[in-house]
Amino acid sequence: MRFQNDLPVQTAAGNRPMKRHHTARYYAHRVKESLTTRVSKLICAIFLALLFLVGIITFILWLSLRPHRPRFHVREFSIPGLGQANRFANAQIIFNVTSRNSNQNVGFYYDAIHMTVNFNEQSIGGETLALPFYQEPKNTTIFAGILGGYSLKLTANQWRQFTADMSRGVVIFSIELSSTIRFKISTWESKRHRIRATCPVGVGADGSILAIDKDKRCQVYFI
Repeated sequence: MRFQNDLPVQTAAGNRPMKRHHTARYYAHRVKESLTTRVSKLICAIFLALLFLVGIITFILWLSLRPHRPRFHVREFSIPGLGQANRFANAQIIFNVTSRNSNQNVGFYYDAIHMTVNFNEQSIGGETLALPFYQEPKNTTIFAGILGGYSLKLTANQWRQFTADMSRGVVIFSIELSSTIRFKISTWESKRHRIRATCPVGVGADGSILAIDKDKRCQVYFI
């Protein structure tokens, strides 16, 4: 007895289904599908392997070339004869500030670096520390000098606060360094970035830097 829609043929004896024989076209189609699937899987596997390899190489390069910010430290800051200063007219600030490039393969191009000394959040003087220069990797640049004379001025309010702090034995100042910097990696150079470093520093009644602030690392910002 036969059924339509290609159903198996039922025999009278045992009523068992007979196996259907497929055409050569059917087997050719199955083989083609199998080959297409294998090729697709192979291409995907190769693509994923290459993507993974590129990711590993990129990560290694990023670890070795990523630029670290410059590190600024205050090594020395003192005002000799601080207690005898008359409205800072005769005062002098002796300073020593360092800039460290800790990168292995990254150099820094600096424009002129300007230093400002602040007291009570207001400037009391400053000067240009360096003209434009290039700082090589693993290099430390020292900025040292004396700030005084007409470059130091205190307003009447600042002077009152200054004498009050002097009576307590500690006067807090702040050094601010500002410049424009570019990063150099091999032959590639970045665009200019404004950089600012702030370095709070305190001095005692004798005008010498407090031990807690000596060699203190400054906060660095890109603006």
